[in-house]
Amino acid sequence: MAAGLGPMEVRVSKSQVAFRRRRGFAYLWRPGTYVKSAVPVVLSLALPYEAASPRFKEIAHPSPGVWMHHLELLDSSGLDREVAEWMRQAYESAG
Repeated sequence: MAAGLGPMEVRVSKSQVAFRRRRGFAYLWRPGTYVKSAVPVVLSLALPYEAASPRFKEIAHPSPGVWMHHLELLDSSGLDREVAEWMRQAYESAG
């Protein structure tokens, strides 16, 4: 899904996979590493606005102009058109 957006850097660490342009816009991480959770992976998207959707487990506002949206993914079926659009917006705002 991220590969079709355009040029980006992918950084892999012990705790996450980060997708970056000038700044990070999407992160994949395993919540079970930090808290007891049966969710295999969380996709966190840095958007320039608060996207009101019941799909997000949590939305944080860590800095001016950035809202971090946490989406729990049980399997790849959660990666639909709506998520692709949020990812595109996150990508564009990170440039």
